[in-house]
Amino acid sequence: MKKIALVLLLGVALLTCKKNKTSDCGDKICTEEFASVMLKFVDNKGAGAEVKDFNVINQRTGERVTANSSISTSTIKGAFIIVDDNNKLGLSEEGDDLKITGTSVETKQTKSVVIKVRGGKCACHISKVSGQDQVTFD
Repeated sequence: MKKIALVLLLGVALLTCKKNKTSDCGDKICTEEFASVMLKFVDNKGAGAEVKDFNVINQRTGERVTANSSISTSTIKGAFIIVDDNNKLGLSEEGDDLKITGTSVETKQTKSVVIKVRGGKCACHISKVSGQDQVTFD
């Protein structure tokens, strides 16, 4: 299932480039691809876990983060797009810590992780700096 989501996201990517010229950022050549960061919640057997009370908070700003492309993962149990290029301007160039929290519907266990993602005004795309790709409920 993870491969299907990755193929869908990569399918959106185009091979063309565009020039992004702004006075503050200088000349940049950015691809037309659309970047996103995904996190998967799994049970103790490695299967996708149903999650409630899913939340992403930017620790620098205290604001809730919602990825517009998160609808595309609703068919993959436990998989969430945390942030995408639509959130680029709300992220710092140095990277922001995003605290992701979710509660297992089955076990009622709540888990939180922190993933660092960078963006900013001059970035072509968001990029994950650090953090895990998967959260396992006991």
